Amino acid sequence: MTDPVTVWHRLAGSTVLLDGFHALKHAVRFGAEVPVAVTADRAAALALADELAPDVRDALGTLLTEVPHETYASFVPRPHPTAVAALAVRPSRESNLARLAHTPRTTPVVVLDNPRNLGNAGAVIRLAAGFGATGVVTTGTVDPWHPTVVRGGAGLHFATAVERLEVPDLPPGPLFALDPEGDDIRGIKLPDDAVLAFGSERTGLSTELRDRADHLLSLPMRPQVSSYNLATSVAMTLYHWSAGFGAPL
Repeated sequence: MTDPVTVWHRLAGSTVLLDGFHALKHAVRFGAEVPVAVTADRAAALALADELAPDVRDALGTLLTEVPHETYASFVPRPHPTAVAALAVRPSRESNLARLAHTPRTTPVVVLDNPRNLGNAGAVIRLAAGFGATGVVTTGTVDPWHPTVVRGGAGLHFATAVERLEVPDLPPGPLFALDPEGDDIRGIKLPDDAVLAFGSERTGLSTELRDRADHLLSLPMRPQVSSYNLATSVAMTLYHWSAGFGAPL
């Protein structure tokens, strides 16, 4: 049997860190290739699997190797309460781009325009996966596969297509951008092939994306409330789409 520590050190620079039990659970559930997975407490990790993920319990039992806590802790930025970590092979950019570009599309693509907060980006990916969105695209400098984003997304990057693109290269489909000056979203029915764009937490939509938008939409908000959290805005918009609210365009 290959030593997991040796495998970890060999692959750590070219794979995706799955930090915690839930990230590993979701990655396995959605077909990720996981060459190495470790835990400081195998019995506890498998007990969690029995309780929360019986569908992948056998797979986790095969993957997980127990290592000393000090060894586990050396693999992660900070220890997770579940003391589980793994490395997964990132889906190819080509396959993700093909999924994003494929038409006809039956679920929207979410675009985060120059996001700044890694945790927010992860929360959005988790939301998008939960709603069955086709994918999440980021513009700007943030790597949507950064370990902090993957941790925030609980490993659900493997349940949707996640890539970074420039604004001119966004997937096809009518582009709806969220902006305080836009039309009230409650009067609009969002099509299944919509591209839903959300601006940076600090500066909002970039001029480039705003100019490219087919429609500007706003979320209902009480006067004198400045803004919603980015993930909250995405959740409200995806729920509006999923419920089919609004008058036909």
